[in-house]
Amino acid sequence: MTNSAPREVVLGVTGSIAAYKAAEIASQLVQRGIKVTPVLTTAACELVCPATFEAITGNKAITRLFEPLSNPEIEHIAVANRADLFLIAPATANILAKAAVGIADDWLSTTLLATRAPVLFAPAMNTLMYEHPATQENLRILKQRGCHFIGPESGRLACGTVGAGRMADPSHIVEFALTLLDPRNDLRNVRVLITSGPTREPIDPVRFISNRSSGKMGTALAREALFRKAHVTVISGPSEVAMPYGVEVLYVETAEEMAQACATRFSECDVFIAAAAVADYKPDHVLDTKHKRSDGPLRLSLVENPDILGTLAQRKAPHQIIVGFAAETDNLLAHAREKLTKKNLDFLLANQIGIPQSGFGTSTVRAYLLHASGETADLGLLPKETVAERIFDRVAELIKKRTATQGASSL
Repeated sequence: MTNSAPREVVLGVTGSIAAYKAAEIASQLVQRGIKVTPVLTTAACELVCPATFEAITGNKAITRLFEPLSNPEIEHIAVANRADLFLIAPATANILAKAAVGIADDWLSTTLLATRAPVLFAPAMNTLMYEHPATQENLRILKQRGCHFIGPESGRLACGTVGAGRMADPSHIVEFALTLLDPRNDLRNVRVLITSGPTREPIDPVRFISNRSSGKMGTALAREALFRKAHVTVISGPSEVAMPYGVEVLYVETAEEMAQACATRFSECDVFIAAAAVADYKPDHVLDTKHKRSDGPLRLSLVENPDILGTLAQRKAPHQIIVGFAAETDNLLAHAREKLTKKNLDFLLANQIGIPQSGFGTSTVRAYLLHASGETADLGLLPKETVAERIFDRVAELIKKRTATQGASSL
């Protein structure tokens, strides 16, 4: 998320057994530089201690509507005007019903009527309560008004019931909240397709050829696109890191599988970013059984894998933007410029591998941005999250220019 200005979240905690998980949500938000104002309903205070949230957030927990306050600014109207997001986690059937019909009988429900900030609910309740027509109607009303929802998930609940009603994972809730908090929307309705991670080319049932790609760059790209309100699909090989919540992920193993998945989805996208480290070669024959040492030397004959980026670039539509990656140990800029030109890319991220703190598995990268216009930008050594931001800055610029050109040509 952009670091432009401090953001504030009102974290409403209601009387579900999942209330203890709200402490983790508060902690993760604070770690990301978000100011959190905790609000606990009377029922929530029976399950979790307000002092826990005060210790985590450094802010007084609001628990009563008319309690004497040493700080007069902590009032429902003042906080409602100041907050950038209202996050209700867990959200019981009770608070959903109050919000839907406008009941204001405690601090949280009163402030929900006063705020014009985005509202995110993370429902948590018994399955039968969640499936009740009244709850479903309340959900429909709140969604129609523009409220956001995450979950609930299905599984075994505290009451012993198995079904829908378990609160979404705290890390997923935080991911969604950060997306709503980010003010940028320059990629709204833009469809972004990203490849990520390594591929694995099988030798036998237990061995494969692969590389050291961790998938960190692909994850950073997906998260940055989400922050800018894009629709994001990632085609990922086996990765060490999880994709952020809100991304559609298609998992593959081999280069052939990735090529097929990309071919299916390419025509639907506006932006294609080939960040995966695709194996250039694969064994020409895969053994049906494990090769043992007693079987003698293992000799491999390799054949080329499909050129995913090069093939798709030939199908490029006028509105599409294609971004490539070039990971090189030597002659970085020369090899990158050749790839940029040969594959008809809009621009390319050239990253140096084989040096400390840059390349596969690291959190930083030594990189350059090469543009089709001939411009080369030296990014230096940056965190992969910052590199992703620079890439989408350029994508947004290109989209803006092309939109302006199309508008002028239609006059």
